[in-house]
Amino acid sequence: MENLALIDSFSEFKDDKLIDRVTLMAILEDVFRNALKKKFGDDDNFDIIINPDKGDLEIWRNRVVVADGEVEEPNQEISLTEARKIEPDFEVGEDVSEEVKLIDLGRRSILALRQNLISKIHEHDNTNIYKQFKDLVGEIYTAEVHHIRHRAVILLDDDGNEIILPKEKQIPSDFFRKGDNVRGVIESVELKGNKPAIIMSRTSPAFLEKLFEQEIPEVFDGLITIKKVVRIPGEKAKVAVDSYDDRIDPVGACVGMKGSRIHGIVRELGNENIDVINYTNNLQLFITRALSPARVTSIKIDEETKRAEAILKPEEVSKAIGRGGHNIRLAGQLTGYEIDVFREGAEEDVELSEFTDEIESWIIAEFSKAGLDTAKSILEQEVADLVKRTDLEEETIIDVIRILKEEFEE
Repeated sequence: MENLALIDSFSEFKDDKLIDRVTLMAILEDVFRNALKKKFGDDDNFDIIINPDKGDLEIWRNRVVVADGEVEEPNQEISLTEARKIEPDFEVGEDVSEEVKLIDLGRRSILALRQNLISKIHEHDNTNIYKQFKDLVGEIYTAEVHHIRHRAVILLDDDGNEIILPKEKQIPSDFFRKGDNVRGVIESVELKGNKPAIIMSRTSPAFLEKLFEQEIPEVFDGLITIKKVVRIPGEKAKVAVDSYDDRIDPVGACVGMKGSRIHGIVRELGNENIDVINYTNNLQLFITRALSPARVTSIKIDEETKRAEAILKPEEVSKAIGRGGHNIRLAGQLTGYEIDVFREGAEEDVELSEFTDEIESWIIAEFSKAGLDTAKSILEQEVADLVKRTDLEEETIIDVIRILKEEFEE
């Protein structure tokens, strides 16, 4: 059959592991039927026989024999004279099956047919890839760095699927070279046109949770439950864990002897500081634990406003807030409460926002970013520490301290 390399394509398609024989035959038949509709206006009276294993294809057109001069539908009917050219003993009213050679469709149609076939195969592949990765959303996946762009790293897995690791989904300390193996969690899969866009993340809390599952057998087996994970990627994380088995110490099991179990996770996350905390339904105790490593003296909770006031000894305040305000921010995210810290024995504190007449709002915002929302929280810090924790100049900080002392300590 003059097939202009169309049938030769069968072998490359049928060997593709994403396409089974039945699906391939269905795609081939669909492509050919579309070509027949364009050529003859209808495909209802055509039989298509395909053997993709051998690369065989037969197309048969079925028509009814009518008297000469009475053909009204050339695709459905054939004149007696034309029918007898195929078989001399045909009579009016009989059915004629005639093989349509592929070359009869015309060279241009055949080239379009091949292109359509390739397009359909790719579309099927993409649909399968989309379904495959949609089922992997939230799971850890490993792929190799293929090339590095300004705003993303492009990875390839063992099957040649392209996975995107955007810059904002990378841990700040991440540094990759071509050929590196990268682990992350599949965060989302979207069809853009007909091509699936697979997004990986290393900053998602789900990545840390899945690393716990991989590295800690009790978590994998369900003996320890991860209640919640909050992260500032590459800096600090807090993980609340619980166990229904009283014989298991969830925190001890997760951390391991001298941190042996958690060490691999910390290294994977660019030395992210991970606090593992025992979950409890006792809200006061949970907030107290969430503020670790600081030791809390007492907690006052307002459930309506979802705020908590923690009283601490002066030397514990900076621990509760943490570098850059990370500790108190994560404790708030973990518990769902906005937490304010106060120094034990200190008089009533004043919100920094009340000094807007004397201190510019952008300066107040900069302090707030570092978890310093009150006058006391600033006055009890050293100037050098405040410079480290904020992006403010030393001179600006000294001016703020002077204003606070004048107004607040009168």
